[in-house]
Amino acid sequence: MGDQSAAAPLSEAGGVLTRRRFFEGLAAFGGVSLAMAGMDALGFGFASAQTAPPKLEGDAKGTKVVVLGAGLAGLTAAYELTKAGYQVQVIEARSFAGGRCQTARKGFQHTDLVGNNQTCEFDEGLYINHGPWRIPYHHRSTLHYTKLFGVQLESFVNDNDAAYVYFEKGDGPLAGKPIRKGQIAADVRGYAAEMIAKAASKGQLDAPLTAADRDLFVAYMINEGRLSPTDLAYTGTEGRGFDVHPGAGVDPGPGKPSTPYSLSDVLHSNAWRVLSSVSGYEQQRTMLQPVGGMDQIAKGFEKRVGTLIRYSCVVDKIKQGPKGVVVTYTDKFGEQDTITADYCVCTIPLSVLKNIDADFSKPFKAAMSGVAYAPVNKIGLQMKTRFWEENHHIYGGHIYNDMPGIGTITLPSTGWQGQKGVLLGYYAFGGEAAKISAKPPAERAAFAVAAGQKIFPEYAENFENAFSFSWHLAPFNLGGWAEWGEEGRKAAYPVLCEPDGRIYLAGEHLTYLGGWQAGAIESAWQQIGKLHARVLTA
Repeated sequence: MGDQSAAAPLSEAGGVLTRRRFFEGLAAFGGVSLAMAGMDALGFGFASAQTAPPKLEGDAKGTKVVVLGAGLAGLTAAYELTKAGYQVQVIEARSFAGGRCQTARKGFQHTDLVGNNQTCEFDEGLYINHGPWRIPYHHRSTLHYTKLFGVQLESFVNDNDAAYVYFEKGDGPLAGKPIRKGQIAADVRGYAAEMIAKAASKGQLDAPLTAADRDLFVAYMINEGRLSPTDLAYTGTEGRGFDVHPGAGVDPGPGKPSTPYSLSDVLHSNAWRVLSSVSGYEQQRTMLQPVGGMDQIAKGFEKRVGTLIRYSCVVDKIKQGPKGVVVTYTDKFGEQDTITADYCVCTIPLSVLKNIDADFSKPFKAAMSGVAYAPVNKIGLQMKTRFWEENHHIYGGHIYNDMPGIGTITLPSTGWQGQKGVLLGYYAFGGEAAKISAKPPAERAAFAVAAGQKIFPEYAENFENAFSFSWHLAPFNLGGWAEWGEEGRKAAYPVLCEPDGRIYLAGEHLTYLGGWQAGAIESAWQQIGKLHARVLTA
């Protein structure tokens, strides 16, 4: 989220206001969402192109392919290649398929690189998606397989105006106080619309707009900010909520609308910074999640290609020659074995792959070091009651805050009005994630509970147990996702997108959809398309 505290001027030299500067002004006053609304009002729209599985038509010629890794990229490759007539074998280091597509529920076990051994103790039916946890509507590749495999979906509440914003580092009476996000959104949009409408009504926007355009735009701002038509003042809006809710009879009758915070208090609270949280292409107010846990997608693949997977087998060596590939691995009994194939689709994360004995070319090896992997933490906290629903009337969504190491607290989008629930106690990245992951699991849980207690007084007394996961401490990942820098994208990324001899790489690290399941799937689609074209011309 960018710093929008400094408002851009409403006019340029010579009094000419271009469309670009106009939208920049909207963003400065009311955040990206206001700018987007302004663009929609003047007829601008957005579109995106989507991909589909490649049509692997033609004779596969009995070609053998070994797939390394049974994450979504590996599962996708195995599924599509098998349908096309290839002979496929999958090698997977874990005892289950899915890669980062994991769900922790009762009995799920994990041991990290520093020896922390956890067994999830959540009650039956409760879970946490400690890997991917939401699906945008436009990730058609992921949704292609959920529909194909009959994986039932439900809404993921990615934004909730009833949820709290909690900023300790702000100034004024709102600092360190849980505030409803919808109230902040109403107030900042209202005041921003007031300022823009008043400037427009005085002719300060006349340069690019006709008088009729100006009047229509002022009318739009009145509607956008719920302003008084007479003096263009913002004094609150019904959508902001009520201090006394409407009810039956004369008392409370119509209720009492809530009183806006002052513009100064809103700005100094820093709470307005979260209002761009769902303005990105990959973030919408409502997203999707599989019913029963994200690993239902992996299980859908597993039902179809599970017999092709050798589980608990860790790759030791990858060698290739003019006619094929040889992979050496160690199985769960400590025995070493090999598998030979004509080609290899390798979906092992680069953070792990670069430490495996492989005879890649020098440029290929150098390229693998051109990307870093993100430290990422998540923790699920089981609560004995759903106090956030019962006492605070919040059903799903995020609790945005500025507490170090916490990132986002997220309330579950499933199991409404049940007795218990599991919420996401923190979702942190980078250096803060590394700090918290250095703690043993019990201390991580205590840290998360202490933070949540500042927002919900019921937090500590309701906490029952926790399950935490640090992706940078996961042996077969060593990071949450690939983080490409500008130079890496330019020099290393294109090298890895092409095969090195008979070896093709795939995964979220070879996509611009980094960290998303769609990236893994679409990377596999692209690579198996290249492989198939090569087989047909061989």
